[in-house]
Amino acid sequence: MYKAVALAAALTASVACSSAWARDNNCRPVSNKEISSLFDRWNNSLQSGDPRKMVAANYAPKSKLKPDAAGKPLLTQESKEAYFRQFMEKKPVVKIEARDIAIDCNTAVDKGIYNVTFQDGSVTRENYAYAYEWNVKKMKWLITSHQSSAIMEKN
Repeated sequence: MYKAVALAAALTASVACSSAWARDNNCRPVSNKEISSLFDRWNNSLQSGDPRKMVAANYAPKSKLKPDAAGKPLLTQESKEAYFRQFMEKKPVVKIEARDIAIDCNTAVDKGIYNVTFQDGSVTRENYAYAYEWNVKKMKWLITSHQSSAIMEKN
């Protein structure tokens, strides 16, 4: 009797684990429009002026942020918040000029060129790349890698 109960418990645990594994490894259907809207979510968070909410709403816990201005990859929540605190002080508005989206199983890349206009009227043109991953735990797309670099204009 004891062996039968132990075997039943082991099989139940095995099925539960394999069901969770299968659920986590299923590809979530997504469209270019949905991936495009993730930039809008990011830009709206930027307009909020709250660096903590900006990072929490958009970046995966182990994500990498690599803006030109930082000089090095920002890997912690705190370093990303510090960067956005300084960046948000300039009241940036970001608009996409050109983009290319690639979608795979639970991952997507949105890359292209965006223009950043600051409150003082200055504008920078930058190459950008966002890598997204579907976060099963939070049930939403999060940035796993974000890189941007200024484009030097030829005179």
